Amino acid sequence: MNRVQLKRSAILKMALGGASEPLLQQQEEEEEEDGEEGGGGGGGGSSSSEPPFLFRAIRIAMVVSLYWFVSITMVFLNKYLLSSPSLRLEAPVFITFYQCLVSVVICKLLSLLASCCPPGYLDFPSIRMDLKVSRSVLPLSLVFIGMITFNNMCLKFVGVAFYNVGRSLTTVFNVLLSYLLLKQTTSLYALLSCGIIIGGFWLGIDQEGAEGTLSWAGIIFGVLASLCVSLNAIYTKKVLPVVDSSIWRLTFYNNINACVLFLFLLLFTNEFSTLYHFDKLGSIHFWGMMTLSGVFGFAIGYVTGLQIKYTSPLTHNVSGTAKACAQTVLAVCYYEEIKSFLWWTSNMMVLGGSFAYTWVKGLEMKKVQVEPLPKANEKNDTMV
Repeated sequence: MNRVQLKRSAILKMALGGASEPLLQQQEEEEEEDGEEGGGGGGGGSSSSEPPFLFRAIRIAMVVSLYWFVSITMVFLNKYLLSSPSLRLEAPVFITFYQCLVSVVICKLLSLLASCCPPGYLDFPSIRMDLKVSRSVLPLSLVFIGMITFNNMCLKFVGVAFYNVGRSLTTVFNVLLSYLLLKQTTSLYALLSCGIIIGGFWLGIDQEGAEGTLSWAGIIFGVLASLCVSLNAIYTKKVLPVVDSSIWRLTFYNNINACVLFLFLLLFTNEFSTLYHFDKLGSIHFWGMMTLSGVFGFAIGYVTGLQIKYTSPLTHNVSGTAKACAQTVLAVCYYEEIKSFLWWTSNMMVLGGSFAYTWVKGLEMKKVQVEPLPKANEKNDTMV
């Protein structure tokens, strides 16, 4: 019984440790361990096989640029589909359902392609439907549905410029759930960082209200999306062993479960009737944009993994914060909006607080890794 409780506690600690992509962080840690085991006896062998600095710098720049491009483009595509005046489609659940369906199709196609290619050309696991595994993944799928649905609903009701602030409380929920589920306290500096984020969030709401663009529905959906992102980290860690620690298998089962559940939501929300009367249902442009958004939705997981693989989880979080800043500026310029000084201050508070929290957690993790070494040395000295 104690071992089971310890395992669950470890899962929650990993999920709530501050990493935005805990699943991919674990993959990186496993790759590092494999690298250490493979090169442990070679001394300086690993440095000789390491690519030149210029090559690594260019590769990192390309990977980060690709992550920025995919992430920002996906947000603008979703905004167009969800609330474009020229499209006028009031079917957010259907749009989310179709994006999940595209992800399922891509996973299956890549699996079939990998089985046909010679070994080493395409690294993608074999995927087949297993109802037992699907049932085991279902709790995560429910949280996943909430996360992507509330994300899209938030984006539907708020502007792209305010989107980052509207769903900025994920870090705060990480800290809150750490305390409620683990009774794990957080350092003063991390709490101060969360305070800055909350302050920026409320100032942003105040300024949106002053400009007459505030949507309380968008704010509520943004808060719920932040909560679901935090819960998704917890359940991802718990469900990961069921799919043999494969990111792509988890993506497949998550999305196929979501597709089935979204069918019931479509009936409940009566969006089938909306689609029946939609005048662009036969438009190639519409379906092209829908499919493209699904492809970008699938690609964001891949490019996130690439960024973490070639940099680090900490650098990924910093890159995500900088990307959010660039996304806000682009949105203001693209939609030709005029924002007040206090509105920009709210965004800077959210971004600054997020960066500070990432930095503090990074320092704390390094401190935890370094502290056991002196203790081991002290023990050896005592024994001698």
